[in-house]
Amino acid sequence: MDDAAGTQPFVIDPEGRDLHGQAERIRALGPAALVELPGGVRAWAVSDQAVLRRLLTDPRVSKDAYLHWPAWIKGEIPPDWPLFAWVAVRNMLTAYGPDHRRLRGLVSSAFTVRRTAAMRPRIEAITGELLDELADMPPRTVVDLRERFAYPLPIRVICELFGIGDEDTREEVRRCADAFFQTGRATAETADAFPRLQAVLREVVAGKRERPGDDLSSALIAARDEDAAPLEEHELVDTLILFLSAGHETTVNLLDNAIFAMLTHPGQLALVRDGRVSWEEVIEETLRAQAPIANLPLRFAVSDIDLGDGVLLPAGEPILNCYGAAGRDPLAHGPDAGAFDVTRAAKEHLAFGYGVHRCLGAPLATLEAAIALPALFGRHPGLTLAAEPGDLRPLESFISNGHRSLPVFLSV
Repeated sequence: MDDAAGTQPFVIDPEGRDLHGQAERIRALGPAALVELPGGVRAWAVSDQAVLRRLLTDPRVSKDAYLHWPAWIKGEIPPDWPLFAWVAVRNMLTAYGPDHRRLRGLVSSAFTVRRTAAMRPRIEAITGELLDELADMPPRTVVDLRERFAYPLPIRVICELFGIGDEDTREEVRRCADAFFQTGRATAETADAFPRLQAVLREVVAGKRERPGDDLSSALIAARDEDAAPLEEHELVDTLILFLSAGHETTVNLLDNAIFAMLTHPGQLALVRDGRVSWEEVIEETLRAQAPIANLPLRFAVSDIDLGDGVLLPAGEPILNCYGAAGRDPLAHGPDAGAFDVTRAAKEHLAFGYGVHRCLGAPLATLEAAIALPALFGRHPGLTLAAEPGDLRPLESFISNGHRSLPVFLSV
């Protein structure tokens, strides 16, 4: 890709060692800045909340690389590119125009509000089981809450929702999904994760066709409406990938970041305990200040898009949605936009997308957090970090925003 602006692009740190510092530096370059992604691919990073919201519903922005990314169409992007799976999948995440409307309509007809609400008893039960396991830990044991609580809750919920009961299959889903987000290092395992997960889920789909159940996989297989044909096999498999990877990772990081925020802001936790601030407000402020997906690849300019002030997104060039930066945009949230504050009046964010591109799984993610967080802090009122906040290491990813581990003491 040519350097349209005549300047060197900002090089994204694939290991995500300082996501917020990087976001500030990108924001300083303007509402859309030329950046270099892993593998030398250049894109326009959009960090301004108002501009990003506008682009999320602009018909001149596509998510389909097969139609609107010349480098992809010409075969210039190799299969071992660390972000290959994010572009290669054929589901709502990468569909454009009529295809997106068809896929979203079919998926939303299966993934209903009623189905989400019906998960509440199971979410409560799984939360209780995990907390019982934590209660059996010896006193003063350092517990990794990401591994023992924030991770297993959503993976169990999402696998039950889709009718994936086999433990080996669940573990394979987890291994492959984790590889999608590990942008800090490209390995053979990273390149293999996408085709491997497709193969695993094709087996799941085949089993559901023979033995349908009361689960979302079976509902997606049966989904159709008056104007749209059923999901094709590759669309069905890639839709499962979307929910089982990106949807799951979002909830893990939401729980991780909310727990960390409460433990590092005891005054704000006290407001929640006293009932002066709700857990829903904690969740919304976490989504704003610590977007679970910091940067989402990729969208593409269908035609030249003039953002004003001399900023032009040329046709055919990739766009990186910087949700983490947008949530901390001072133009939207004032000079203290980077501060975590549950009493903040306006907590608008784009962590789940916007408009017709808002994540269908958002209600499930927030429901899980609304159940899990008060249950955790209610069962363990003496919960404290077992490390200095600054010593916690971020995930090796510029996409996923969370900690590699969340060490805590369950009681003082």
